[in-house]
Amino acid sequence: MDQALKTTIQEAYSTFLASRELKARYGQKLMIAEIARCFAAINATADTAESAHICLVEAGTGTGKTIAYLLAAVPVAQQQNKKLVVATATVALQEQLLLKDLPMLISDAGIELTYGLAKGRGRYFCTSNAEQLVTQQTDLGQVALYEDEAARKIDQADLDKAKTLLSLYVSGEWDGDRDSLPDPLEDVLWYSLTSDHIRCTNRRCRHFSSCPFFQARQELEKVDLVVANHDLVLADLALGGGMILPAPEDTLYIFDEGHHLAAKARGHFAYQLSIKASRRWLNRTSRSLNKLLNEANNHALLAEKVARLTTPMAEMEQNLQQWEQLLQQLLADKSHQEQKYRFAGGRIPEPLQMCCDQFSRSSQRGLQILEQITDLLKQAMDGEVADLSQALGEIWYAQLGALVFRLQGMYWLARSYATPDQPSIVPTARWIALVDGNDGQDIACHSSPVSAAETLQTHLWNACYGAVVTSATLTALGHFERIREDLGIGPQAASLQVPSPFDFANAAELHIPAMRSDPGQAEAHTREVAEYIQQQLGDATALLVLFSSWQQMRYVLEQIPDNMNNNILVQGRLAKHEILRRHREQVDKGEASVIFGLASFAEGVDLPGDYLTHVIITKLPFSVPDDPVDATLTEWMSGNGLNPFEHWVVPMASMRLTQATGRLLRTEHDRGRITLLDRRMLTRRYGRQLQAALPPYRLITA
Repeated sequence: MDQALKTTIQEAYSTFLASRELKARYGQKLMIAEIARCFAAINATADTAESAHICLVEAGTGTGKTIAYLLAAVPVAQQQNKKLVVATATVALQEQLLLKDLPMLISDAGIELTYGLAKGRGRYFCTSNAEQLVTQQTDLGQVALYEDEAARKIDQADLDKAKTLLSLYVSGEWDGDRDSLPDPLEDVLWYSLTSDHIRCTNRRCRHFSSCPFFQARQELEKVDLVVANHDLVLADLALGGGMILPAPEDTLYIFDEGHHLAAKARGHFAYQLSIKASRRWLNRTSRSLNKLLNEANNHALLAEKVARLTTPMAEMEQNLQQWEQLLQQLLADKSHQEQKYRFAGGRIPEPLQMCCDQFSRSSQRGLQILEQITDLLKQAMDGEVADLSQALGEIWYAQLGALVFRLQGMYWLARSYATPDQPSIVPTARWIALVDGNDGQDIACHSSPVSAAETLQTHLWNACYGAVVTSATLTALGHFERIREDLGIGPQAASLQVPSPFDFANAAELHIPAMRSDPGQAEAHTREVAEYIQQQLGDATALLVLFSSWQQMRYVLEQIPDNMNNNILVQGRLAKHEILRRHREQVDKGEASVIFGLASFAEGVDLPGDYLTHVIITKLPFSVPDDPVDATLTEWMSGNGLNPFEHWVVPMASMRLTQATGRLLRTEHDRGRITLLDRRMLTRRYGRQLQAALPPYRLITA
């Protein structure tokens, strides 16, 4: 790092501390130095496969993590003329960055910086689609985008809402951002009023110059730093990069809450197809195409292309019938009649594989023809097709785009089922499940990558200029190997565990009480958990209980007397944010408050001081054994000479346990108690490993 850059960062940090009347934090200084050193040393000609341009930083609560990475990265990005993208997993952290940390960086550190929030196209109003809905009163609502989405026509109340929104946007009273609507809008209606990269006509649209999405995008091109979420970054990369966000090769990324990134990436390449829903969709598609022909007065060229769709559509219908029969036979062969069936090793039986191969070929031909029709509609919008009006092209391009999008998903799922995995790579998880459909039970087919490492390596790490992955919990059992494997980050990437400023031994106790049973005896252990929690409720003031399953939580609730139930806030009965709001409200009134929650309450819950003084964890947080993705991964590890319990299950439990215990101490002044109702922490070898990876709480056993 050159001296000028080093001086800029040091002076900004000193100015920030003086403005806030703070003392320098050792961990924060380490983090600033590590990130600045990583980014400043990037060589544009270096081999990105070695990951030397990437930095992993674990920085717990109290470190001042966001200010640290901003102070380090902003001056480097400005010096190297690169864009900075800060991506988070949650809305709460985005709001913290936009409303607190970034303004603080400018006002208190003296850094000149412009920034903005990036959102996907689907968060913005589409004037063209809204006008079509209002003036044409089309049945666009019947074009279901997702497998399980109930199709319905747009009714008069919806049309009235659409007219109101159109009026508000045209008058300038509303900026077209869904998140700034005064009242929430139902997803089915909003889908008719927004667009996506397939339905959007882009510069061909007569409203392009006033489009809220493109206006927002133009504003983002002017800023130094873009705040986004993980999903938007991944979506942009899937489109080739630079379509929504800055081009990866000109971007320094910071992935905060980075422990979510692997799962987010897997989700982007997971596919689903429901058999009956897909057959209904095929019928609706045929009707839509006939309607298009009718409105186009049976235009000869269009009619010829629509006629060519008849054969692949009929083949897909036949394939789906055969597909359904094969799946029904498969489920009938299972004497225990499970609601879910996983294909061992991701391997599809040959008859089903052949059926899916036939469907994928037919759907691919159908896609090619549909894309030819959309191209024809594009030409009509440009006035290049005789007897096809621009208005008709614009109206139907969006609807045909929705059909293309849906058929692409069906094709990808079928292609996944039809294509065996290479023996040398981690397999794809594939499974089927019985689900409730519009006309009774349906069978949903699922496909999900077990690992996103290769995808992230190819499309993100090898493409970007530089990146930091940070979180309060990145290590497993005290090491970064697990996160490196999950994210596909090479050995040359720097890594840093930032020491916490908390005095854990004096601030918190970790209680592991005597138990008559362990979780291996599920019923007996759950009964004992219920007894223990009832005993604690009498003295509880601000308590969070983290359960291992819905079943366990429901059982415990059933055992609690009615007179002790009034101050318990239960996950599932209220939204998470509402539970936390009511909890704070009750504590502020001096009343006791207890939260019953599952895994989602083990992270992202910030209840400092008196808002949380006791956390009870009912059992060690091992992964759910029937999760198809996890089961496929452990199966593959076993077949390749690895012990999945040691290599994956225990490390993941370590990360989850660290997150769960981390709910207690949120500031250096907090005090409290953590109780773990699982003696395996003391009696098993892996329990000692898990304990060693936790912060040094004062251990109390009985």
